[in-house]
Amino acid sequence: MIILGISAFYHDSAAALIQDGRIIAAAQEERFTRIKHDPAFPVNAVQFCLETAGVDGSAVDHVVFYDKPFLKFERLLETYVSFAPRGFKSFQMAIPLWLQEKLFQKDLLAKELKTALGGEKKDWLPKLMFTEHHLSHAASAFYPSPFDEAVVLTADGVGEWTTTSAAIGKGNSLEIFKELHFPHSLGLLYSAFTYYIGMKVNSGEYKLMGLAPYGEPKYKDLILDNLIDLKDDGSFWLDQSYFDYATGLTMTNKKFDALFGQPARTPETELTQFHMDVAASVQEVTEEAMLRLARSLAKETGMKNLCLAGGVALNCVANGKVLRDGAFENIWIQPAAGDAGGALGAALAVWHVVQGQKRTVQTNQRDAMQGSYLGPEFSQEEIERRLKICGANFKIANDNELLDLTVNDMIEERAIGWFQGRMEFGPRALGGRSILGDARSEKMQKTLNLRVKYRESFRPFAPSVLREDVADWFEMDNDSPYMLLVADVAKDRQREMSAAEKELFGIEKLNIKRSDIPAVTHVDYSARVQTVHADTNPKYHALISRFKDKTGCPVVVNTSFNVRGEPIVCTPEDAFRCFMGSDIETLVVGNCYLRKEDQDMKLRKDYKDAFELD
Repeated sequence: MIILGISAFYHDSAAALIQDGRIIAAAQEERFTRIKHDPAFPVNAVQFCLETAGVDGSAVDHVVFYDKPFLKFERLLETYVSFAPRGFKSFQMAIPLWLQEKLFQKDLLAKELKTALGGEKKDWLPKLMFTEHHLSHAASAFYPSPFDEAVVLTADGVGEWTTTSAAIGKGNSLEIFKELHFPHSLGLLYSAFTYYIGMKVNSGEYKLMGLAPYGEPKYKDLILDNLIDLKDDGSFWLDQSYFDYATGLTMTNKKFDALFGQPARTPETELTQFHMDVAASVQEVTEEAMLRLARSLAKETGMKNLCLAGGVALNCVANGKVLRDGAFENIWIQPAAGDAGGALGAALAVWHVVQGQKRTVQTNQRDAMQGSYLGPEFSQEEIERRLKICGANFKIANDNELLDLTVNDMIEERAIGWFQGRMEFGPRALGGRSILGDARSEKMQKTLNLRVKYRESFRPFAPSVLREDVADWFEMDNDSPYMLLVADVAKDRQREMSAAEKELFGIEKLNIKRSDIPAVTHVDYSARVQTVHADTNPKYHALISRFKDKTGCPVVVNTSFNVRGEPIVCTPEDAFRCFMGSDIETLVVGNCYLRKEDQDMKLRKDYKDAFELD
């Protein structure tokens, strides 16, 4: 049986396909269209999934959408009625769109499926199903997990009504037993602060999390005393008089500005110590909420395993604190924890919850996500053909030579574009579509941020470390294959700051060498750890092993293969364009090895100019 899951029409549209319960393929639409966070119907992702399964549209038994539009419309109407007359302008803008297409989404989906996969609209209508948003999240977290039973905690902005839910997963059953409802939302609280410090909602939350360690949580009590009433069990209530997201066109309002003594920051203006302190404050509030929720659920259920999904589960700092707190012995987080992962969860929910199909947890594997390498891949022959069409100059190296060439370039502090195997599903690059560097380099973070990624200098980079060596370099000894847990660099790898360095504050902290691996050590000595496993990504594991053989260090810098404002690369052409348009110095695509200085000078200028124009 083939089940196709779809998330669409909000942000991060995606498609996922399962066959007899096994995950075959999954990808976000943005990777194909090159439109970051593309909300459109995922026609390209759908076609990719079917091609990977080797079937056409007629073989699909069910198409499952990741939430229920009628329940969302109910929430919209009830919210506007309860807040009336406030928000009438927003209501005027929203209602026509709902009446034209969103309310009749089944018909719209059938039309889109007809366009994407053929057949008639009437053929697709009986195959369409809908799951509730937070059930989709919960299913994406529990069913691929390595646990026979677990508590499943989901937290995001909002689904239909639900913003936070708790479920019990046992075998193939999954039952939600607690919910918190809109407008009270941990995700929307965090997004409100993302907006307030001048960053884009639904994409800038990572920046806020990265900015937080530069500040002090001076406003934590102000937030807890005025904005959120956080109970001991982690439940909460938000004072809506400070926010505008329920019915307005912005996230916060003038009362919010007055509380903090400043208006919302305009994007691209200077980030001050105030903004860093505000970021630190809301980050600590979020961590405290997640800790209280986890402790309460562990005490109530007596269960030892926790699964996480929803956008808040991408807050890897909070995840790390929940793990270290020890209320649960084991934690597993869906790598595509946001809305994209809802496509996969919707398909799995139909297979297990609706159809009651058996679930088998393999004791010899970490999970069913296959390392989250679920996207497109390209044969060596196809890579060579595509690169030649682009005008690329490359040499072909065998695996052993390729590792040596790449490692030598890393030791020379060159930035490496690394394109291998299947593309990752979810927001993180995990060694399939990555930019790599030497973690021991003192200049690598600044180089990658300013010359390659074209993004803010404070943004941290993640370490990829061999799983067998993680405890020697970080204060953890857990699997973290999806870069969703933060841990401190091991004490004996840290460098103590001088008295003068300790006096520095804010962004001045950036250039202090803190450890043996400064390129991946954040200002608070933390790192967003990815453990690399030989069975899920043997080539990446072999590369880091070769780096360790030559340097004694099993840690490399890993960041996503893209520049600011662009999605992660998907095809060899995308990789070559990014390589030529940025200051990436070496590109490795399959067994093709490219150096920037070997490329056509005019071509380099054309790509660079195009990138700057974008």
